[in-house]
Amino acid sequence: MSGLAVWAAPLLVAVLLAGGVYAAAVIDLATGRSVAGTGLGPSALLQPFRRAALTVVQRPSATERPDVVMWLLAPALYLGLAAAGLALVPLSPTFAIADVQAGIVVWGTIESLVIVAIFLHGWSANSLQPLLAAYRFLAVGVSYLLLSMFVLIAAAIPAESLATGQIVVSQHGLWNVVRQPLGLPLFLIVALGSATWGPLNVADGTDLAGGTTAEVSGMPLLMWRAARLAMLTSFAATVFLGGWQGPWLPGPLWVAVKTLLVLVVLAAAGHRFARVPTERFVTICWVVLLPLSFVDLAVAGVGAL
Repeated sequence: MSGLAVWAAPLLVAVLLAGGVYAAAVIDLATGRSVAGTGLGPSALLQPFRRAALTVVQRPSATERPDVVMWLLAPALYLGLAAAGLALVPLSPTFAIADVQAGIVVWGTIESLVIVAIFLHGWSANSLQPLLAAYRFLAVGVSYLLLSMFVLIAAAIPAESLATGQIVVSQHGLWNVVRQPLGLPLFLIVALGSATWGPLNVADGTDLAGGTTAEVSGMPLLMWRAARLAMLTSFAATVFLGGWQGPWLPGPLWVAVKTLLVLVVLAAAGHRFARVPTERFVTICWVVLLPLSFVDLAVAGVGAL
């Protein structure tokens, strides 16, 4: 699998990032209106642009003695991590933006740094509600991160490789969603946590007046919202749904179609399920979900043997 020229890679990543954020925003809007029973209408396609424009022209916020560098760095770091994750997705058998032999390990590192970025976002504002949200998210993030580790290892076992391209190739004839039925649901929980979305929106919850975003406005807020949407375009299609594999359509289109299907599921979860209390999720994660990830890993090992 060949990589992309260094000069063209950032441009393509930016295009994919913008496309993913726009698609996630439209799907989220459509899902929300469907749940509410209201019509969508053609204006919905322009709604993300309107909301972005209104956010950009907002007056910048300020708090007393914030850590300015970290406060500005956190949204950029979050968005950059989302872009790095998209770059790891192989688009065809012969093309990947970032052809990394240990792609699964890099993705795990990205998820770890996401926790750092979200915590810094709340801590650096030097304000009560963002700080409470940051520590609340930290408890949730440490819990679901272990799920991701075992699920990704299980997905790599049949491929006998840590490269994302080889994981897609190993799913020829039988996708991991069938071979490892526990893997995809567990990984979608991780995706919801990394995007602080829906039932796992503990970092930016309305009960804390927006959580880590309570004191943020303007361009930093727009970057933060874009990063959350981009995080929903996760690795699920590559790791569990066969990536570029499928009849008739070119590989990149199959990746796009499968990613859109995952976005629909995640957006629906955001509107259908209430936010889970932090202490309850942590208990469920350690008592129920983590043992299930062990079972998923054991199933993958037995299948490989």
